[in-house]
Amino acid sequence: MKKAYLVLLPLLLFGASAFAQEHDSKWGAWYMYFLNHQIQDSKFGIQADAQYRDWQLGGDFQQSILRGALTYQPIPEIKAAFGYAYFVNGPEGNAKTTSMEHRIFQDINFPQKVGTFISLNHRLRLEERWVEDQDFRTRVRYAAAFTIPITKNEHGATGFYFAIFDEIFINGQTHIGNGREVGLFDRNWLYGALGYALSKNLKVQLGALNQVTENSVKNNLQVSLIHSF
Repeated sequence: MKKAYLVLLPLLLFGASAFAQEHDSKWGAWYMYFLNHQIQDSKFGIQADAQYRDWQLGGDFQQSILRGALTYQPIPEIKAAFGYAYFVNGPEGNAKTTSMEHRIFQDINFPQKVGTFISLNHRLRLEERWVEDQDFRTRVRYAAAFTIPITKNEHGATGFYFAIFDEIFINGQTHIGNGREVGLFDRNWLYGALGYALSKNLKVQLGALNQVTENSVKNNLQVSLIHSF
């Protein structure tokens, strides 16, 4: 099974870019806060995130996200989630118009160890999407995320670490209303970051994400605060 994962990951990392056309890369910025809480003496928990995305590094609103979910972990090797997300989207440039999206999603996560110290998490996500001015849509996402520790802090816990992940998005429908069509391949995210554990429950990450779609290639600076309690 581990060998299958190691074969699948490079295909995700590099294969999806073959579907994209050649375009100039553009830099934007994503600022993100993630919260995770496991209810004491329970298999249930909650997770949430708030994000602000900009077409540039600031001043050209792209998207805001509010998302929350109830999690269930029947065994340490599996974690499921069911949640809701609200999106506000803005066009690139000076236009002030926005559109909204409501989304329900289901996750299943499979954490594992690679060797003695590298962590790998597989996440499969199904989304049901109500996008303004479009027909009802669905989408499937698969992500493989590595965490590689570099140093320990003064308490013996992880200090600096590398975070690397790749995620591929596949549309459930190609017709989205009013005669418009999209491809089955929606996008691919390839991300790398340097992180630091400020404490056992608080981490900060600075990284870059490359997004490839059928029609564009875009790079984004990412700043993340990850809070567990």
